[in-house]
Amino acid sequence: MKILILGAGRVGAGLAEMLVAERNDITVIDTDHEALGELQERFDLRTVYGSATDLEILDSAGIQDADLLIAVTASDEVNLVACQLAYRLHNVPRRIARVRNGQWLTNPELLSTDGFAVDVAISPEGTITDYLIRLIQIPEALQVLEFAQGRVSLLAVRANKGSPLVSHPIRDIRKHLPSIDSRVVAVFRHGTAILPDGDTLIEPDDEVFFLAASEHIRVVTQELRQIDNPVKRVMIVGGGNIGRRLAEAISDEITPKIIEGNRKRCEILAQRLNGRALVLHGDATDEELLEEENVAGVDFFLALTNEDENNIMSCLLAKRLGAKRVLALINRRAYAELMEGGQIDIALTPSHATLGALLKYIRRGDVAAVHSLRRGAAEALELVAHGDAKTSKVVGRRVEEVDLPQGAQIGGLVRELEGEAPQVLMAHHDLVIQTGDHLILFVTNRKIIPKVERLFQVSAGFF
Repeated sequence: MKILILGAGRVGAGLAEMLVAERNDITVIDTDHEALGELQERFDLRTVYGSATDLEILDSAGIQDADLLIAVTASDEVNLVACQLAYRLHNVPRRIARVRNGQWLTNPELLSTDGFAVDVAISPEGTITDYLIRLIQIPEALQVLEFAQGRVSLLAVRANKGSPLVSHPIRDIRKHLPSIDSRVVAVFRHGTAILPDGDTLIEPDDEVFFLAASEHIRVVTQELRQIDNPVKRVMIVGGGNIGRRLAEAISDEITPKIIEGNRKRCEILAQRLNGRALVLHGDATDEELLEEENVAGVDFFLALTNEDENNIMSCLLAKRLGAKRVLALINRRAYAELMEGGQIDIALTPSHATLGALLKYIRRGDVAAVHSLRRGAAEALELVAHGDAKTSKVVGRRVEEVDLPQGAQIGGLVRELEGEAPQVLMAHHDLVIQTGDHLILFVTNRKIIPKVERLFQVSAGFF
């Protein structure tokens, strides 16, 4: 696929890295010489220096032959105008824009073909806020991902010594929970992926990904770690768009404390939140301030500023002072990988959270959802099976008969039958796949995703 990416920032660069590995033809446009140079040194792609709305620059980048345009510059206006130009002048088949200002999402008519001609608008702040809300709702989790309109959840948890399934084979979960169907789809041990079978032993500190119907998630979690009490006390560092959105979203049940270093921003937050949060002006790396605000009694401490170093330092300090669980927003992937799993419970990389939202529209086939996992190292997909036993490589076959590439595993599926409630089924070896099933796959190696996509394509006879 020929893809034109506008913007070489963290999201654009991360997306380029991911798509180049899958053998797409990638061109990146940006006004930052240094960022383009770094991309060209690391990856097999083309770069063009210039404005994303300059007609000559777009022509030189090959927009006339592009299959997909992804506008992820720092400017909403540039992204929107670029999509409009791509549609009106070159009829680019699909156009995706990143927008930060919520006004564009609440006025979809502006994004129609009569307006800016945006097929898909994604909001990084909205995506990250939703992610954080799920982590607050299930505090034991490292990641919480939903499929099939929330019917199925994929959780990542760190296994605790002494929990029922730890130091036991995975098959024992059926003995402990005979009435609940679940499936462990991957285990990461010391950073290395293990595709488990029934005999695989779960060890303390393993990062375990498991799939289950959403209503059973908490029960299955108890097999792997001690269940935490519900989060009641939240402290947020940074009153920017993400911090504000999160405070607004949880304020019906929790009154969060927000620490913000900019006095004017504090005044705006206090006025907008109108008593639903306690807004404090100060420095979250100030030990005295954290002690005065009783950080030791905080259930969840979230550092969400734009400064990696401040987020890391405030989380380390909060953890040392007694905060139960800490999360740092860390833009640099190397920093995030270094910090997570030690004194910082969760290191969230914003660009990879956004990438998952983008990938849904890039993957080939009928893709209902995509989630980028472990900062892009793995991926979970919800793919819809089509065709019949003659035209499809998956329909009419048992799970054990599907020729999946090494590193991919079917975790479960959702089946909708006319007149019946949707069924959530785990992918045991003898389960037969039917047309229309929504299959949830876990892929530990992104390089094999094109093979997975081809597996779900139907032959010409189907049409």
